[in-house]
Amino acid sequence: MADELIVGLVVFVLASFVGFEVINKVPPTLHTPLMSGSNAISGIAVVGALLVAGAREWNLTVILGLIAVVLATINVVGGFLVTDRMLQMFKKKESRG
Repeated sequence: MADELIVGLVVFVLASFVGFEVINKVPPTLHTPLMSGSNAISGIAVVGALLVAGAREWNLTVILGLIAVVLATINVVGGFLVTDRMLQMFKKKESRG
């Protein structure tokens, strides 16, 4: 059990560093398309977290799955709101008069 936890933590830390470096190197013109892609990936994370959180017994895995569902859902909704707001900047303004 302890070995699995250590391996999981190492993978998490490495993924965090790699993700930070990859996102840092993206030019601003690509942020909107990448945001759409990350929303799709977060949607997959929601489905996976729902599967983990769906067990009948309450244990640490189910609690972490529930937390993952909440955080991934917030990420998806926030990502779509940010993407929508960025796309609104490119729409033509209506002229009045």
